[in-house]
Amino acid sequence: MLKKTEMMILSELRNNSRESLTRMSRKTSIPISTIYEKMKRYEGDIIKKYTMIIDFAKLGFNTKATILVRVPKEYRDNLKDYLIHNKFVNNLDKINNGYDFIIDGVFRELKDVECFLEKLENEFNVTDKYVYYVIDELKKEGFMSSPDYVKISGDFI
Repeated sequence: MLKKTEMMILSELRNNSRESLTRMSRKTSIPISTIYEKMKRYEGDIIKKYTMIIDFAKLGFNTKATILVRVPKEYRDNLKDYLIHNKFVNNLDKINNGYDFIIDGVFRELKDVECFLEKLENEFNVTDKYVYYVIDELKKEGFMSSPDYVKISGDFI
């Protein structure tokens, strides 16, 4: 279990990974050297990567879809490899309860989604799928992005 100070550092990084160590130190009352040392220790382990959240609609990608798919067992590995390398797939997770994958896709328009799905059905023998179109993103990457997520004891709330 991580200590309270470590959780505070991770929370600050989740909120804004580009914030200066000096500002982070002021906000948390943790010495800059401690923040730096913890960040370096966690890179590649707890911290998988530093990234940014893009407003895809402002770049012309106006259609987001969450897609659940089920395929026969012999197609799973090939489909997984295809999806991992597909330019439309933003997030990919292996799931249970009757489906194999949940795909978070970003597309320019509905026609692109339909072409994507048609390819999946034709090449990977999709036996079942559900498609949910995202109407409005209400919260994105919010978990552990606030000091409120850290208890006095350092455990999660």
